[in-house]
Amino acid sequence: MSNEISGLNARMVLDSRGNPTVEVDCYVDGLLMGRAAVPSGASTGAYEALEMRDGDASKYLGKGVTQAVENVTQRIEEALVGLPVDEQKIIDEVMIELDGTPNKANLGANAMLGASLACLHAGAAVHELPLWKYIGGVSGGLMPVPMLNILNGGAHAASNVDVQEFMVMPHGFDTFEEGLRAGVETYHSLKKELKADGLLGGVGDEGGFAPNLPANEEGLKYMVRAIEGAGYSVEEMGIALDVAATEFYRDDKYHMDGKAISSEELASIYSGWLDDYPILSIEDGFAEDDWRGWSNFTKAEGSRVQIVGDDLFVTQAERLAQGIELGAANAMLVKVNQVGTVTETLESMDLASSNGFNNVISHRSGETEDVTIADLAVGTRAGQIKTGAPARSDRVAKYNQLLRIAEDVKEYRSPF
Repeated sequence: MSNEISGLNARMVLDSRGNPTVEVDCYVDGLLMGRAAVPSGASTGAYEALEMRDGDASKYLGKGVTQAVENVTQRIEEALVGLPVDEQKIIDEVMIELDGTPNKANLGANAMLGASLACLHAGAAVHELPLWKYIGGVSGGLMPVPMLNILNGGAHAASNVDVQEFMVMPHGFDTFEEGLRAGVETYHSLKKELKADGLLGGVGDEGGFAPNLPANEEGLKYMVRAIEGAGYSVEEMGIALDVAATEFYRDDKYHMDGKAISSEELASIYSGWLDDYPILSIEDGFAEDDWRGWSNFTKAEGSRVQIVGDDLFVTQAERLAQGIELGAANAMLVKVNQVGTVTETLESMDLASSNGFNNVISHRSGETEDVTIADLAVGTRAGQIKTGAPARSDRVAKYNQLLRIAEDVKEYRSPF
């Protein structure tokens, strides 16, 4: 059997929000060897690569992906057929050149990423390797500490809570399986606490509970109650926040808890929370263009908390290099669809780690049953993954894949 790409196929499938997304099949010697589906974000950074949508309001409310699908079957396929399926860098460079724009506006990041990921899966299959091992090579795998988003707010929920994600991080455990179990038990404990207070309503996009609360700090109090209610200590189970501050930043002010406050005032609130709660990680604490706010906070608090750039860096090396120079964070969130190819994702991760930044692999709020990011987290030895609550199969699929991988990969250690 040769290892050359013989064809690509693409189709529209639905994501976890019931919106269209792209799925791509990669064929080698006429055999289906790889398949991948592309996620989609709700709280998106302005600097992300372009997700191509049809804009035809009469179909799928304008969110159709017919054009992106056709770009795979009519343009990308022609460019990739005949290339070695295990030369990921060449595959991605050919697509980047074919697109010819800085933000994937010609082919669409969703079309390009679908093809890139499908080829990655096919490459692993041709070599008869699990995907994590194909990605990681000789460096082996490291099981990530999970961040479980158990209380949703912001753009992910119909509630009055500004902070988008309150996550538990089971970092004080010896194995991935034990950590996941503790996180799952804490999720059920939170449900019990909210029910006792008459606050149990629906769940957000990522499966976490979405209560209306009198203030954002109440979310932190519930997290501690849930941790302790599950029988764990705040030394072994920490809290991670995704504030998604860009979502409530306007007119040079942050609008939180019904007040308009400055960047400095917001930083002061975070510092108070760090004093009072077991917070290990704060993602997107400031808006995507508030470089000064980011740098000042990292200088003040970077020694005691992980400060993660998501909208700030959008997994892109150019933005990350700027953040490194300014000392604007100490970790990067990694979302493959923000940049559009596997190679560019890995290059950004290398830039982060070589400059002492942590990498946190992440899902999107619009997910599919595709589990590539679980293997990516293990293979790259990122050490952390956020992929939602342990509820809804689009999230649970990733945790289940990690449980499978954990049968072969025992190394697990906390970055904290």
